[in-house]
Order: sequence, then C-alpha cells, then structure tokens
Amino acid sequence: MALYVEGLSKGVANRGMAQFQEMMRQQLESSMHAELEKLLDTTTGAEREVSKKDFEGFNNLFHRFLQVKGPSVEWSKIQRPPEDSIQPYDKIAVRGLPDNVANSLNKLVVVKLNGGLGTSMGCKGPKSLISVRNENTFLDLTVQQIEHLNKTYNTDVPLVLMNSFNTDEDTKKILQKYTHHRVKIHTFNQSRYPRVNKESLLPVSTNLSMTGQNAEGWYPPGHGDIYASFYNSGLLDHLITQGKEYIFVSNIDNLGATVDLHILHHLVSQPNGKRCEFVMEVTDKTRADVKGGTLIKYEGKLRLLEIAQVPKAHVDEFKSVSKFKIFNTNNLWISLPAIKRLQESNAMDMEIIVNPKTLDGGQNVIQLETAVGAAIKCFDNALGINVPRSRFLPVKTTSDLLLVMSNLYSLDAGSLTMSPKREFPTTPHVKLGSSFTKVQEYLTRFESIPDMLELDHLTVSGDVTFGKNVSLKGTVIIIANHGDRIDIPAGSMLENKIVSGNLRILDH
Repeated sequence: MALYVEGLSKGVANRGMAQFQEMMRQQLESSMHAELEKLLDTTTGAEREVSKKDFEGFNNLFHRFLQVKGPSVEWSKIQRPPEDSIQPYDKIAVRGLPDNVANSLNKLVVVKLNGGLGTSMGCKGPKSLISVRNENTFLDLTVQQIEHLNKTYNTDVPLVLMNSFNTDEDTKKILQKYTHHRVKIHTFNQSRYPRVNKESLLPVSTNLSMTGQNAEGWYPPGHGDIYASFYNSGLLDHLITQGKEYIFVSNIDNLGATVDLHILHHLVSQPNGKRCEFVMEVTDKTRADVKGGTLIKYEGKLRLLEIAQVPKAHVDEFKSVSKFKIFNTNNLWISLPAIKRLQESNAMDMEIIVNPKTLDGGQNVIQLETAVGAAIKCFDNALGINVPRSRFLPVKTTSDLLLVMSNLYSLDAGSLTMSPKREFPTTPHVKLGSSFTKVQEYLTRFESIPDMLELDHLTVSGDVTFGKNVSLKGTVIIIANHGDRIDIPAGSMLENKIVSGNLRILDH
C-alpha cells in the first residue's frame, strides 16, 4: 500500500512538474512576444513589414527551441542509409548527356550562399569579394562559370545570391560591374533575427537600428533560413513562373561547386511522379573532415546528422571514418515547386542549432540557427550522390587560399581544375601559422606562390617569408623560433626538409 501511495505521489509530482514547465514556457513565449512587439514599434513603413515577417520566423524557431527536450536524435535509432539512397557519381555520369543540354539548363537556377564576412581572414566586407586567383574574387569566378554555360549552350541560367544584412549593401554595389555579362543576377536577403540573452532568454537589442551597441544584437540565422527568405522575397514564385524547376545551392567559398550537367540531367530525366526533390552531394570522409555532417536513415527517412546533434558519449563514434564514411559538401539540388509546397503547408522541419556567442561587452547570448541540408527529410525521393572530392574545394583560411592560388590548379572559364601534372589527385596538407592568418599579411610573405605540384605536406610557423620561384616537394616543415626570422631564398628547392631557427636545413 505504501509503495502504491508513493508511486501515486510521484505521478502527481511529475504531472505538477510538467505543468510548471509548461507554464514557464508559456510565460517565456509571452515575454518574448511582448519584447518583439516593442522592437517593431521603434520603426514604421517597409522596414517594419520586413522585420515583422522575420519575427514570425523567429517566433516559430523560439517556440520550437522551448519545446525541445534533450538531443534531437536517439542514438539507438540511427541506421546506415540504404544502399540505393546514396548513389556513386560514376553511376549517374555513365548515362551520358542528352542531345539537348540546353533544355535541362533552362530549368536551373544557381544559388550561392553569400551571407558571410571575410573577418576570419582579416578582411572587411563580404567574403565573396576576396581575390582568390589572378585578381578574380569568388563572385567573379561564379559569374564567369555561369556566363560560360549560357554562352556555350545558348541558355539563360540566372544567378541568385542570398545575402545577409552584413553583405547586402557591398554586394549590390559590386554587381554593377557585371551588367554586360551574360548572366541575370538576382539577390534576396536572409532574415535578421534578434540575439537572445542566455540568462533571461529575451532580446538584447532595444530597437531595430543596426548602429552602436544595437549592431551586436542581430544575426543572420544560418543557411537553413533560405527556404523562408526565398519564398518571402517573391523571387521563388517569379522563377517558377519562368519555368525554372531546380536550384543548385552551394557556399560561395566552395570553388569546386560548379554546375554538374550529369546530376542535372539525372534530376530532370526522372518520370514526374518519381522526381527526386532533393539531392545532397556527399564525398568520402578523410581525417580532415571528421566534424562534417553525414547522412543516416532515421525513422524511415534519409536525414542529415550534424556533430552538434550527437550525444557527447557518441562523438568519437560519429567522427569514425569507418562507421560514417561520407560527409555533406553543402552542394544541394532542390526542387522549386517542392520548396513552395513545404513552405505553404508549414512542413519545413529543421533541427535547431543553438550557437552560443559572447558579445564585445562580455554578455553571453545565444543564436538559434538552422542548416539548409537538414530539410532533406522533408522532401520526396531525396538522394545522396557520392561525388569526387574535387567538388569540395572550400577556402576558409589562407592555407586553403595558398592551394587554390598555386600551380596545383589551372583556371578555365571560372572553374579550377587540378593540374594533370600532379601525379595523385589529393591536395597537399597545408598548415600556415598565425603570421599568415590575415590575407594582407599572407600576401606580403610570398614574392610569388611556390611550385607545389609535388608537395605532400607543408607546415610553416613563425616569421617566415618566401622569395620568388621557390619549389616545395614531399614534406616541408619551416619553423622560425620566437624572435627569429627565416627568409627562404629565391629559386630554392626544398624537398623533404625541416628548416628551423637560424635557417638550418635538415633532411626530413
């Protein structure tokens, strides 16, 4: 009897706790709603309308954030994706191309994610405006690629840039230089969401302005916002009325993300009822990619699993190259009518990424974000295609920049291709030290970019400069001790060498 009473009181206690938690949630939502209304009242007209739409999206995300209990995946439910759900690229390519490639291309729109700044590489303004090869910026190369397609096949593939409030103004100024190129360029802005105080769970901004202290109160909510922003901008409907069927979405700093005609043909040649609405390009994981998101089967659906969703006890397993063999390149092919359908039925479901930040004044805030690839589970007949590594060439650091500026690659119509003179297809592992982090400083340290065709590994640390026509082969490690400087003389050839301290050159 005592046990029964104890069990009963526990049940009441649990019910009471659940009711209390629900009450707290409702209170938080109500407070957030009131604060957002106050923010809206600080402006009028068009800005108020845009912010109101943004806040609707944010409210939805905040509501879901308060509902979440524990990790978004149960580890025991994770299964390997079925064999046929990830196709090898060769199997897609072996079908060849149709006689009329233009028909397929005229159904395509290229979308580049252009919300990021170049701050991590010491640059001001949009990252897409950093010069990466022969004075060409990421944006220049993208325009050249699409213009080349339009001229070669007599087509009209437009370029769409998803900007953020950080990049919009500078990007629009630069777009004037492409007015005589054979590419129609459209832009739309992703949402502007309020950063939330970690303790109070209320916005840190006091008004909608982007100046002074308020500037730090706002953030673009990750690339998963593309669906709502694209739809809200009216551009999605505009493109559908023009007969466009698919978008090819990729990060603007991934120089390997060019339009692939074989993947496009595979998409548009499927019978209508079996049309694949979402393709994620994945590629084989190496030890450098252990944190990259991967595809799994979960509750009967193909799903993207990100490291942030993995319970701590299973992180090492997630990073295993043998268990999870592929990772997401963030090159995605998505059906436009499907985006419209999912947006209008409010069926776009992406896991929330909680991104903690500390503001300049020391205040701890959180950003609620989503990832574009996480929506894969919402689309019909979704597919992974295991593409060659060459389609994943991101430039995140000056170490990456050194690779793409070197003779490892040749540039043709905006596309980089690995030199046939390199004997193996993998890129060298390059690790430049903190003296090279900022682009301007990096550029002053190379009189010319070294010959790297036969390089496997390069590590550089400390105050090091390179003269003209230096050649690097095998494994080269150059370490200048604190207070020392190493100048690699013009014309030097370093093969399997360790260079240290006072320029002693040792065989490796």
